[in-house]
Amino acid sequence: MSSPSILHVDMDAFFVSVELLDQPELRGRPVLVGGAGARGVVAAASYEARAFGVHSAMPSTRARQMCPHAVFLAGRHWRYQEVSTAVFGIFHDVTPLVEGISLDEAFLDVSGGRRLLGDGPTIAAEIRRRILDEQGLTCSVGVAPRKLTAKLASEAAKPKASIEGPVFGPGVVVVEPAEELAFLHRHPVGALWGVGPATRARLDRLAVRTVGDLAALPEEAVVAALGNAAGRHLHALAWARDERAVVPDAKVKSIGHEETFATDHHTLETLDRELLRLGDAVATRLRKAGVTGRTVQVKIRFHDFRTITRSETVPEAIDTAHDVVRIARRLLGDVDPSPGVRLLGVSVAHLAEGAARQLTFDDAETPGWTGATRAVDEIRDRFGDAAIIPAALTGRRPKRRGDSQWGPDR
Repeated sequence: MSSPSILHVDMDAFFVSVELLDQPELRGRPVLVGGAGARGVVAAASYEARAFGVHSAMPSTRARQMCPHAVFLAGRHWRYQEVSTAVFGIFHDVTPLVEGISLDEAFLDVSGGRRLLGDGPTIAAEIRRRILDEQGLTCSVGVAPRKLTAKLASEAAKPKASIEGPVFGPGVVVVEPAEELAFLHRHPVGALWGVGPATRARLDRLAVRTVGDLAALPEEAVVAALGNAAGRHLHALAWARDERAVVPDAKVKSIGHEETFATDHHTLETLDRELLRLGDAVATRLRKAGVTGRTVQVKIRFHDFRTITRSETVPEAIDTAHDVVRIARRLLGDVDPSPGVRLLGVSVAHLAEGAARQLTFDDAETPGWTGATRAVDEIRDRFGDAAIIPAALTGRRPKRRGDSQWGPDR
């Protein structure tokens, strides 16, 4: 059998590690990135903080209870994007087959570079060396015959948490084809993609604890417990039957922004300014990406976490703040905010490349939006996003990607 050639590269505590690059005086201390306010959540935790049981997606109030001396940082999405771009540049130097999962995680298929660069483990070691030398960051790499086991291998390569800092593991874990089933079967069944709480509860009733337990069951028994599609899919995964390829450059399906408020909004008037800020940011990102969209969606989460969405699909594709906000206002107008709105989101879907659209009678009645939008973009490109904003948002900076992503700071 040939050596495995699917790599899963996962940066170690990425957001925190980037912050420590810029603030080295914080090294050795428990550091958290996320929303520090009562409604915030932890986005990333240093290994010193993880030793106290803190982890990502944990409510910030709980994290403070567990680690009261932790340093909370609000997070800088633009900086993480900057470093991520450099890291992905290293990936693309190795292979064009790079499937980004997030800013700090990707699958690579390096089968085409083995003659020039060496086998999968050799390439994995070189990627780690370059990321450390060029970016000052560490990563963990899994090398395996397929994506499922490569991801599990990268987790096995990860550092361990301690109050003194990360205890580095092997950095690279290789799963050879002959060892793949044994490696997979000893993992908890929750490690399989698609095993959520409901599925896990049903498997518990079958005394299934590990992937090996699931594989040992007849497929018909799994289908009877989980249904035809889910049962056959998970049984196949338990036998490492997953031939999904590494798919580079997956197209974005939607572009959106949302924000959790420090205090609830109870009127449409107070929500309108937030809607304008979100819609302006969404439209700006549409134009920067060179795409237009036809479906506008508004997401509303109330004080009790009940969440609703409203959407509208229009005949002509749009990419201006005027159009996005106009439709979003119409959708929000049908919602009663009096119980209290804690989160508002705006997104645009059904995207297509190209900014051109057919002119309509509305354009004739309200001319100038295309030209005005182009002028706004030119000013922002030259002087920054805050150089020009809607008049109603005077005194507030524009919404940026990643702002309040993990809840408010206050």
